[in-house]
Amino acid sequence: MSNPAPLPPRSRSNPKAVPKKPKRRPRRFLLFLFSFLIVVIVGLAAYAGYIWNETNKALTDVALPAGSAKPIASEERAQVKPLSMLLLGTDYREATGSMNTDVVMVIAMNPNSNTATVVSIPRDTNPQLEGYSSRKINAFYARFHHKATSELGKEGDDANAYARDEMKDMLGKMFGIKVDYSAVINFKGFVDVIDALGGVKVYVDQDMRYTDSADGTDINLKKGDHTLKGEDALGFVRYRKSNHGTAASSDFDRNDRQSRVLAAIIDKMKSVGGVTKLGNVIGAVGDNMRTDIPRDQIINMLKAYYDINKESVRFIPLEGVWDSPYVYLNKEKLEEAKQALAEEMTPEGRKAAPAASASAAAE
Repeated sequence: MSNPAPLPPRSRSNPKAVPKKPKRRPRRFLLFLFSFLIVVIVGLAAYAGYIWNETNKALTDVALPAGSAKPIASEERAQVKPLSMLLLGTDYREATGSMNTDVVMVIAMNPNSNTATVVSIPRDTNPQLEGYSSRKINAFYARFHHKATSELGKEGDDANAYARDEMKDMLGKMFGIKVDYSAVINFKGFVDVIDALGGVKVYVDQDMRYTDSADGTDINLKKGDHTLKGEDALGFVRYRKSNHGTAASSDFDRNDRQSRVLAAIIDKMKSVGGVTKLGNVIGAVGDNMRTDIPRDQIINMLKAYYDINKESVRFIPLEGVWDSPYVYLNKEKLEEAKQALAEEMTPEGRKAAPAASASAAAE
């Protein structure tokens, strides 16, 4: 009889014991992930605090209105109330002393829909408003400023404030809304802001060449995609005619370019690099801007719209007919702009995506 096969070695453990399951590593992983997210959130909050702190410091260099330090009533904050403002770009330079406003924009913003509408008006527009003389819209600010100094005895910031208030009142009548705030920025401020952002990417729609020894203007741009620094970006939005053989450009083309540069600035500010330069951008404005927006409301606006993108901004460049020396606005386009601004100023804001015709300028 052969020897039976050897028995398997006896287990040292209790035969009735249930085999151990592998350790539940997923739970430990989730704990790690949760902890990591907390660290990220805290870090972002601290970073946001740093950004607002730097912004506050930068605002000390901006000429803000008297009484600007007063707290904003909770119901008036930009985070809860739709606001409108007038943005004027003046061609004031020491070399010329001119105060014409070559950029005239009315902006309405709604925090509930996180949208905005920007209406740009051609500089040669005759507003055709009752109670106002026939003159180009870009000449009214200088006229109001002259009245403040020569007839009303106002000087300095008081004269600037009077001119801004008169412009707000006039544009409010033109579009049928109350214009809450205004800001006037000169050419140097525009150039410095673009440079503080490291330039903006835009498509230059044609060759542009123009020089003027009186104020040092030297516009020399080639058609195509470019990252424009401050002086070139200024030349891009100002270009109208050439004294070096390139094709001329209309006020309507200029308005379109202004909208596209503003969209490019929004894109740049949305980038991580742009956000970190927020304080530099405000600092670049410095003494080149006059505004009646209180300090706290500027911070409120930045907090309310820091995440807005260009797709949420509806650009409406007004159009019309040139009949020297004025542009007479297309009534249908003007009515479109009025309705768009009014819609933005409702409590709920815009209900639908921007129409293709209105948003095309931002692309």
